[in-house]
Amino acid sequence: MAISLYSGFVPVCLQLLVGLKTVLQKGEEHATAQKWDTGVVLNQRFYPDMFTLERQVRQVCNHSLGAARVAGVDLPSLPDQDNSFAEMQSRIDKTVDFLKGLRPNQLDGKDDTDVTVPMGGQPRTMKAQSYLYHFAMLQVQFHATTFYDILRSVGVNIGKRDYLGPMPS
Repeated sequence: MAISLYSGFVPVCLQLLVGLKTVLQKGEEHATAQKWDTGVVLNQRFYPDMFTLERQVRQVCNHSLGAARVAGVDLPSLPDQDNSFAEMQSRIDKTVDFLKGLRPNQLDGKDDTDVTVPMGGQPRTMKAQSYLYHFAMLQVQFHATTFYDILRSVGVNIGKRDYLGPMPS
């Protein structure tokens, strides 16, 4: 089977989002067991100029929703910030539900369609295939990995299998 925009992007994002949810649940369990303040945990970061743990989840979801830009459908309305583990779980669930609602014919064949996205506050236009495979997917993976690494660095017992989520058969 040939790789299409849909098959090369949406299922991979869904797999990473399910893994992200697993990692988030384990992070919440660990924080609860350690009696950590939720606000402190959600604001964890590796370095002052990096995004917080909460923002890493938002970025994974926002970039996963890049499929909507290519499909030409409205992005779901999500808050600008999540203030609890439950709100982050809800964001992931809404993103997964949205992606599951997309159909291959909404993306496939649009490889050369122009997609304009804000980057650094400025609009940037690129072809849909380049946008999904060389920008959005890399963003999803970077922020999911950074989220995982932040939790791992504070002692959450997670591993690669948690991060990867269930692999399609």
